Amino acid sequence: MDKRDRATIFRDRVRQAMQTAGLTRSALARAGGVNRSTISQLLDEGAARLPNANLAAECATALGVSADWLLGLTDRPERPGDIVAASMEMARAARAVSDDQLLAWHREASGYKIRHVPATLPDMLKTREVLRWEYAPFLGKTPDQAIGAMEDRIAWMRSGGSDYEIALPLHELEALARGEGYYAGLDADVRRRQLDWLARQADELYPSLRLFLFDAHRIFSAPVTVFGPLIGVIYIGSFYLAFRESSRIRALSEHFDLLIRSAAIDARDIAAHVKELAERV
Repeated sequence: MDKRDRATIFRDRVRQAMQTAGLTRSALARAGGVNRSTISQLLDEGAARLPNANLAAECATALGVSADWLLGLTDRPERPGDIVAASMEMARAARAVSDDQLLAWHREASGYKIRHVPATLPDMLKTREVLRWEYAPFLGKTPDQAIGAMEDRIAWMRSGGSDYEIALPLHELEALARGEGYYAGLDADVRRRQLDWLARQADELYPSLRLFLFDAHRIFSAPVTVFGPLIGVIYIGSFYLAFRESSRIRALSEHFDLLIRSAAIDARDIAAHVKELAERV
């Protein structure tokens, strides 16, 4: 780019940023450690001057923008750190189905397809007994609040707010049926009723709810949720990692596509499979 063209871009963008930030030429000069006349020479019409690297950086810092943007090297005014912060966030995960952050993401993505790999069973498909068994030991939200949130989500699904695709590893339901691993100590009658409930919901809510089972020996997935094209969330345990940058959301969607293509049990066959598991309990 010709120096005069770059100087014009610099002058226009500094003026724009000064107006946004409410900074005068004198204030910008003080922030840059130069006198006011230096700033005036850079900003006066017809001037073809460019600042040195140090002054460009100081001006960018004072104005809350990137030096690259001031110099016309990028069309994004955010500083690199701000871009990263905007594209990814860490949010604390409450140990409850009525987690306010999760519900906020669900509301934001209303009308979009929501694709979900849960950490255990999908919260929205758990019975009252299982929710009470799971959440009773934790402080904060009570089991009754968790149950109410689950029932609200089911009602929302029935109303057609969002379509859901849920992918579960085969061993999750096998462990539930046998009362092993995470479900050790859960009464057999409770487990049987949970499987019966899951089978009924999978049947009644199809196709707005599509549940797939994948073989974790062939393909692995961490708990992840893709809220349409808006947000991709990975669940760590105490925190969520939430991504809003389109390429990262697309990568998580492609991962979910792979889970669906590799499914051992298709959504159309899930109810019969779960009923068979319930009969074994």
